[in-house]
Amino acid sequence: MHTALLAVLFSAGLATAQGISPDDYIPTDPDQARIGQLLFYDKILSGNKNISCGTCHHHDHAGGDGLSLGIGEGGVGVGPERTAGTGADAIRKRIPRNAPSLWNLGHNEIETLFHDGRLTRSDIYGNGFDSPAEEWLPQGLDNLVAAQALFPMIAQFEMAGNPRENEIAGATHDRIDVAWPIIAKRVRTIPAYGSMFVQAFDHIEEPSDVTIVEIGNALGAFIISEWQSYDSPYDKWLTGTPLPVDAERGRDLFFNSRCASCHAGDLFTDQSFHALGLPAFGPGRTRQWDQISRDVGRMAETNLAEDAYKFRTPSLRNVALTAPYGHNGAYPTLAAMIRHHADPMAQRSAWTVEQADLPHVPWLAAVDFAIRQDATEMARQTAAIDLRPIALTDAEIDDLVAFLNALTGETAHTRPMGRPDTVPSGLPVD
Repeated sequence: MHTALLAVLFSAGLATAQGISPDDYIPTDPDQARIGQLLFYDKILSGNKNISCGTCHHHDHAGGDGLSLGIGEGGVGVGPERTAGTGADAIRKRIPRNAPSLWNLGHNEIETLFHDGRLTRSDIYGNGFDSPAEEWLPQGLDNLVAAQALFPMIAQFEMAGNPRENEIAGATHDRIDVAWPIIAKRVRTIPAYGSMFVQAFDHIEEPSDVTIVEIGNALGAFIISEWQSYDSPYDKWLTGTPLPVDAERGRDLFFNSRCASCHAGDLFTDQSFHALGLPAFGPGRTRQWDQISRDVGRMAETNLAEDAYKFRTPSLRNVALTAPYGHNGAYPTLAAMIRHHADPMAQRSAWTVEQADLPHVPWLAAVDFAIRQDATEMARQTAAIDLRPIALTDAEIDDLVAFLNALTGETAHTRPMGRPDTVPSGLPVD
C-alpha cells in the first residue's frame, strides 16, 4: 500500500483496514449452492407452501423486502407491494422485526446472527452452535449461515403457518426440531432435488439420506456465495482511488467521530449490541413470561437487565440499498437514521407513525402502535439509550449519506446466480 495512503489511513483511524477479498469468505461448493438457490425460492419449505426464503429476502430488493416489518406466510406479493392476504389465509401477526440484510454473512469474521444475536458459534450443546434449538439443533451444519437458514422454516408467522393448518406447524408446536424431518422428506421426495443432493454431497448415496442438515448446508452455500460484496467505491479508495468530494468529507467525518466506534472494521460492524432507543411499534417479540408487545432485544437471550433494548450493530455495506433502517425499520432514509444517532431523544420524540412502512392491515391496526401508549415502557426504553448526542449540521449529514452510498458494491445488483425462473417443486416463484 502506498506510503501516502497509509498516512491517510492512520490519520483516519483505519490503519488496520485491509478491504475484503474472496479469500475472506467461507468456502462453498457450487453444486450445493445451486441446490440452495432453488430451495431459497421454493415455497416447498413453508408449512402452507405459500412463502419462500426469497419472498422476504428478494433479489429485487437487495436481499430484503423494503418493509419496516415483514408480512410472512399468508401474505401475497413481494416487497413494499406485499399485502396481508384474505380470508382464512390472512396473516395473524406482522413479523416483529425488520428483515435483516444477507450481505457478507459468510465472511469469516461473522460471529453472531439475528438482531438479538441468538445464534452464535459455541460448543455449549455439542453441535457447534448456541441457538434457540439448543441441544435439538442437529449436528453437521457447516456454519452459522447454514444454521440460521433452518429457523425461519419453523417460525409460525414467517414460514411454518398456524397450528392445525399443516403438519409442519403442528410439529413445530410439539418441539422445535420435530418439523425439520417433515420438511426434509418433502424436499428429497421431489426427484430433481433427490438426484441433485446425491450429486452434490459425497456422503449422500440416495435421496432418502437427505436430512435437514444437507438442506441447511445447501441454503448456506447459496447465501454465502450469492451475497458477497467488496467492490464499492470505498474499496477502491483503500487502494488509492479518490472518493467523490462529498463522500470524502463524509468518510473523514465518519472515521473521526464516534460512527466508527460501533461500525468498525471492513464489515463496518463491531458485532456487539447497543440500545439506540428507536421508536417502538409493531407486535413486539414477546416472551413466555413477558407478553407485553415490546422487544427487549438482547436481554431476551441473556436475561441480563443491562442488555435491555440492545440490538446487534448491522454491517453498513450496501446499506443504501436496504431501507428502511433499524431492527424494526423505523426510519425510511439514511438521513433520518443518522439524525436519530445524533440526537436519539429528540428524534424519538419527533417520530411519527407515517415513517413506518407498514402495509395496511386493518385487523392489526389496534396492535401496530399500542406499545406507544404505555408511558412506563416508553420511559424504560428512553432510559436505556446508550448513545450520547452529537451535533451534526444538515451539510454534514448529507456528506455522511454520500459516504454510506460509497459503500454500495458496483455489482450489488448483478448477483452470480440470481433468482431462478422455476423450482423443482413446480410451485410459483416470487
